[in-house]
Amino acid sequence: MKIEKFEDIIAWQKAIKLGVSIYSNFKNSSDYSFKNQICSATISISNNIAEGFERESKVDFKRFLNYSISSCSEVKSMLYLAEPLEYISKEEFEILRNKCIEISKILRGLIYSLKKKP
Repeated sequence: MKIEKFEDIIAWQKAIKLGVSIYSNFKNSSDYSFKNQICSATISISNNIAEGFERESKVDFKRFLNYSISSCSEVKSMLYLAEPLEYISKEEFEILRNKCIEISKILRGLIYSLKKKP
């Protein structure tokens, strides 16, 4: 299947869902610094996918996909703080962490497929 717009990219779709989950989980947090950082990092995942795709250069697209992976890692790292700080439950931690892992795997696969194509 040819990707014609960034909205077709599965990783972007899943990143949007992750963003909604993160915002929902932290919307009432009184730790504004933490909330702003994790929300900002989450937004960067989908935004970098979209921005890289629109650059219309395979090199730029791969670079922005790597930025998305980095942002995903930042979110995952912050989740490791959120759970022991009791900002989220252990169950929610696992759900969100697994979403981050899945998005990163999809992005790595997409980068690999771009490297293979001439």
